[in-house]
Parts: sequence; structure tokens; C-alpha cells
Amino acid sequence: MTDLSTTLGRLTLKNPIMVASGTFGYAREMEGIVDIPRLGAVLPKTITAEPRIGNAPWRTVETSAGLLNAIGLDNDGVDAFLENHLPYLRTLETAVVVSVAGRTQDEFVSLAERIGNEAGVAAVELNLSCPNVSGGIDFGTDANSCRNVVEAARRSCKVPILAKLTPNVTRIADIAQAASDGGADAVCLINTVLGMAIDWRRRKPMLGNGMGGLSGPAIKPIALRCVHQVASAVNIPIIGIGGIATIDDVMQFLVAGASAIQIGTANYYDPTVSTRLVDQLPAALSELGATGVAEIVGTLGK
Repeated sequence: MTDLSTTLGRLTLKNPIMVASGTFGYAREMEGIVDIPRLGAVLPKTITAEPRIGNAPWRTVETSAGLLNAIGLDNDGVDAFLENHLPYLRTLETAVVVSVAGRTQDEFVSLAERIGNEAGVAAVELNLSCPNVSGGIDFGTDANSCRNVVEAARRSCKVPILAKLTPNVTRIADIAQAASDGGADAVCLINTVLGMAIDWRRRKPMLGNGMGGLSGPAIKPIALRCVHQVASAVNIPIIGIGGIATIDDVMQFLVAGASAIQIGTANYYDPTVSTRLVDQLPAALSELGATGVAEIVGTLGK
């Protein structure tokens, strides 16, 4: 019998296949397509303290190997989330990890405290790395700021804390170490890579925001590098994100050092990919002679 469970600090999941925030709606939208209870965890769309209308269009642009987005954290705010979405999310037979984003440390702490004390929330993901809003990556690019916000959120929030980090830094291991020092149960690597698309005939950016976050297959090598670097330098569980669409992708991230993964862009063009990967995981582990996920995490070069 293959043990698919994985442990991320104080958070234990039935399997390592998660879906990334912003790519799975509030889960209700996917219930007729995806067998949600089979997933390790779902992450609904990132929420903020106040409602946000997001950025001007265009908000997404397809590229040759991925997707540029500049949504701008469009959401109805925490009050609407608690009233309209969390009651449904509580009914799901899998872990619910709620992603939050704040403009200030106090906003992050307040959101983590409110969400973390609600029934049905397994963990809080601090989105320290959104490139599409003003100040969105400030806490993910400065080690002291990262440590301080994680530490303050950890003190105020009773559930596990995950810190989602940006690759748009010189040394991501330094930021991951700061998150670990602040008490994060795990780090999520990576958020999107800053990029842009240009309409040369009009001589204007194609995204209304000018620049946006690149996701999808193009960023997988970057994400793998970040996971490996952090796993080699920091003693904290890692959730790998970036261009994951096949079982080979999943296994590469696990071997590189991730204890779980999140599916993002692939949800848009293949909504059932997440459960298919759960089905394929036991056979892939068996190829390595492993009977559980934990046996292969971080075994690159061993």
C-alpha cells in the first residue's frame, strides 16, 4: 500500500497534490468537473481586507510557453469571503488553505487572525509575492520584512502558516530562511516571474498593468532551481509551484526537495489534471522503489 500523505510542518495532507490560489476559483466552480475530495488541498482565490476591482484589461495574455496575468487580486474582500464562500468550503472533504494578501504587516496579521480562527480552515497562505499590485512583493523581497510579517502572523493565527515567495529576488534561499526564522510551517515556491508582452504595431504593452506575472511551462526550470536551492540551504518543508502539468513534473519537484506541489496554469486548459496526477502518483513512486512520498523528497543526486 502506497502512503501518499505528506507533512508540511503542522499541516498534514492526504496527498501532495494541491491546486494553486487564483486558478481554481472558490472551488464551487469546479465541483462538477473535479472530484475535489481526492485532492490533497484546495486554495481558493487570494483574499484581501477590502474588496478590490483589480487591474484594467487586458488582464491575461497567452505567450508561446505560458500565461502572463495581471489580475490585480480582484476579490470581494474578507467579509464577503467569510459570508459567501467559507460556508461552502467547509463542506469539502479535503484541506482548505486560504491565501491572503495585505498592503501592510498589520493587514496580513489581521487577515491571518480572522481566517485562522475560523472553523474549516486548515492553513493560511501568506501571499508575499504578487507582482501585479502596488507593494505586492515588498514582503517577499526583503528578508527582515518577510521574517517580521510571518512571525507576527504566526503569533496571531492558530493554524499553520505557509509563506508564498517570489522568484524575483537575488537569493531566494535568504528569503526562505527569513520565513523559516519567522515560524512559517512551509514555504511555497514560486509565484510568477515578472514579465511583459508588447503590441509593437501600437507600441504599447498588451497588459493594462504594463507588466504581469508569467506562469506555466516557461517557469518550471526556474521553479525547480528555486526549490533545489532552498531545500539545500533551509530546513523547512517546501511546496513546489510552477509549470506543473504531468506526473514527471510532480516527481521532479519532489526529488528536488518539495514535499507537496500546487497545480496552477494547467487548471485552465485541463481542469481534471489534478486528480489524474493523484491516480498516477503510486506507480511513479513504485518506479523508484518507494512506498511513500516522504521517501523520495529531496533525494536529488542520492
